[in-house]
Amino acid sequence: MPMEIVVPAGSGKPLAPYSPGTLADGVVYVSGTLPFDKDNNVVHLDDPKAQTRHVLDIIKSVIEAAGGTMADVTMNHVFVTDWANYGAVNEVYAEYFPGDKPARYCVKVELVKPGALVEIATVAHIGKK
Repeated sequence: MPMEIVVPAGSGKPLAPYSPGTLADGVVYVSGTLPFDKDNNVVHLDDPKAQTRHVLDIIKSVIEAAGGTMADVTMNHVFVTDWANYGAVNEVYAEYFPGDKPARYCVKVELVKPGALVEIATVAHIGKK
């Protein structure tokens, strides 16, 4: 099964050797997404809600570039740097998944750049287009 690289219009260069997303057999895999601008600078410092919204908007752009929608998301891997931000992350997260919720897990970690408070990786099943 061939893999297609998914790069939404306007994406910056990844910080490491990875693609924003891949599509294979109707499944979109979105790489761990951090609250970065096009130059890989952390945005919305000290604001977990704004960072979560930024991350989910990037994820949405990858899924849409592959031909899907956020309703196609089946799994999210959520990483936070501080449990104190868990409620804020969940509040914004619920806006992006208002109906049936995808499976997910959330763990506390240290992220690749200081100032980043949340990272999310996603799997979406969009079917074969």
